[in-house]
Amino acid sequence: MFRIKTLNKISPAGLSVLEQSRFAVSSDLCDEDGVLVRSADMHAYAFPDSLRAIARAGAGTNNIPVDRCSEAGIVVFNTPGANANAVKELAVCGLLLASRKVVDGAAWVRTQAGMGADVEQAVEKGKSQFVGPELMGKTLGVVGLGAIGVQVANIATKLGMTVYGYDPFLSVDAALSLSRLVHRALDLETIYKNCDYITVHVPLTPDTRGMICTDSIQMMKGGVRILNLARGGLVNDDDMLLALESGKVAAYVTDFPNNKIVQGKNVIPIPHLGASSPESEENCAVMAAQQLREYLENGNIKNSVNLPTLEQEWSGIARLCIIHRNIPGTIAGITKVLSEENVNVENMTNKSKKDYAYTVVDINAKIKDLVVDEIRAIDGVLRVRFLSH
Repeated sequence: MFRIKTLNKISPAGLSVLEQSRFAVSSDLCDEDGVLVRSADMHAYAFPDSLRAIARAGAGTNNIPVDRCSEAGIVVFNTPGANANAVKELAVCGLLLASRKVVDGAAWVRTQAGMGADVEQAVEKGKSQFVGPELMGKTLGVVGLGAIGVQVANIATKLGMTVYGYDPFLSVDAALSLSRLVHRALDLETIYKNCDYITVHVPLTPDTRGMICTDSIQMMKGGVRILNLARGGLVNDDDMLLALESGKVAAYVTDFPNNKIVQGKNVIPIPHLGASSPESEENCAVMAAQQLREYLENGNIKNSVNLPTLEQEWSGIARLCIIHRNIPGTIAGITKVLSEENVNVENMTNKSKKDYAYTVVDINAKIKDLVVDEIRAIDGVLRVRFLSH
């Protein structure tokens, strides 16, 4: 029986994927084979030797020490696209909030009622201070055309906006899903110089950290409206505050408020609601649990952030799942051990992802623990699992 530890509350729909006959699931068990997590910080988490996989019910993995997991031979999964619709809808809301001053207007109306004024009369006299532009006919730049960015770009065309999308790493699936009405920008400068609204949907990496800063803002149109529903670190807060104060940026919608940015003029802070819908939480939990189950039971990997996608149909009576460094000689070492033991390889797949690789070998016989230990001793091998069908 596999032992799964939960570090956050996980949707019952996700937990139902893990059959009770095969999985023990609890928040307080030890020697776990897998972890299901949402936002809990795992950077100080002590990995037991038994831990084989961590599944994050969400897209970002900043709360997980991915490098340390890779060195320990632990697969880290995320759930790209599972929360895309929720974030897309919040982006539409953000575009409207950035334009129509609904937040300021609603707050002002409440103050009028509190002062005993005739609200109906006060509204008619004071509404002009909250006038804002319509979205139709404006230009939107979408930076990052992953599962979320594509949906935002597509729905913006239906709002009557001219849409430019930029993503140097556009996948085939994303390209096929992208509306033909979306213009492909070849560089960020095209987005910055031409768009009335800019929304960012990229992961936080050393290359993207602080990408919205004084240099990029200077290239933008005056009165640009910017949305950040991806990661707080994508925007330099100090530079954004200066741009808001000068009016270069007319409004900034962020799903990542902090003590500094909430003090800014025309900042619309949202309390990290991007994926906060019951549908999104359920989708993420189900996807995370499915990926965790498939890896533990069959050794197949899909949507891992540190290891390659590798899915192989069973073709033997036993399977070796080997996580190793992406260095020469490892495959030869594995087949040499099996050959010396007179074990026939029915099927073998090897895939790599940067510094790490994963090899699945289906064989026609059960092997002794000693053989597994010999493979484990090969230079560069980090983790070996033996599964029987």
